[in-house]
Amino acid sequence: MAKYGKSAARRVKSAMHRRKRGTLKSSSGRRVRSRKQAIAIGLSEARSKGAKVPRKRGSRSSRKHANS
Repeated sequence: MAKYGKSAARRVKSAMHRRKRGTLKSSSGRRVRSRKQAIAIGLSEARSKGAKVPRKRGSRSSRKHANS
């Protein structure tokens, strides 16, 4: 199972609170309402700050072609 660092968990928690308050925005500047999107933003912020976050999974189609 993938492990996340404590600082990564704090970033995600912060993003979730900002979403709830309505202040979380995506890169396009729109307000984020989706829970999944808030988690993704939190993990992305954690990754950029150097927190322990497992690598992103590749898309299914690219993995299928790589195995062939």
